[in-house]
Amino acid sequence: MTPTMSYLLPPLMLVASNVFMTFAWYGHLKFKATPLLVVILVSWGIALAEYCLAVPANRIGHGVYSAAQLKTIQEIITIAVFVAFSFLYLKESIAPSQLLGLAMIAGGAALVFFKPWG
Repeated sequence: MTPTMSYLLPPLMLVASNVFMTFAWYGHLKFKATPLLVVILVSWGIALAEYCLAVPANRIGHGVYSAAQLKTIQEIITIAVFVAFSFLYLKESIAPSQLLGLAMIAGGAALVFFKPWG
């Protein structure tokens, strides 16, 4: 794999995996009449697809990113995917205070990519 792909492929795979996981965890909220057992089983099936993307993404990514950086990338992607999902799929509005809070989380996450102190 080329060095460029080693940097690009993991975040792209993590975006795809997060779309699956967000639907697995929150997609059922539009289907409140569906029995919980059905929701759980369908969610497990969706989560399997998520794992099939996330696990290799982390394995590939660990060649060029630290574990802390991979986790941080994952969390920022999770937030971005969730905000889009909440707005587009669940039709929920995003308050300015929520956006500010998420931006602060992203700012904190950026610290992980700076050179370690000390």
